Amino acid sequence: EVQLAESGGGLVPAGGSLRLSCAASGFTFDDHAIGWFRQAPGKEREAVSCIGTDGRVYYGDSVRGRVTTAADNAKNTMYLQLINLQPDETATYYCGADRTMAFCYYGMEYWGKGILVTVSQ
Repeated sequence: EVQLAESGGGLVPAGGSLRLSCAASGFTFDDHAIGWFRQAPGKEREAVSCIGTDGRVYYGDSVRGRVTTAADNAKNTMYLQLINLQPDETATYYCGADRTMAFCYYGMEYWGKGILVTVSQ
């Protein structure tokens, strides 16, 4: 069964950093576009990062300069590092993957269930 599972969420102080992991089972990341999205209550889903099938990396405008993402193919796991978090970045963070697309979009084929990240003042 294809499954994505996020981990590493929780409570983060304002100005703190976050490291999320997304572990894949039932498939490997090879030939998949993989990325992170987030959605705050009452707001639209926002793209955070993406690693395309060619290895090209994209970062969203709101996080560029504070974010890095990487994939560990041996562990079949994708990571997101985000620093200097602010309270308005409180959201549910999702990882997604798609074998039919070369890059990320909002209708990814596979999604994790999401993980809550709360940034406190």
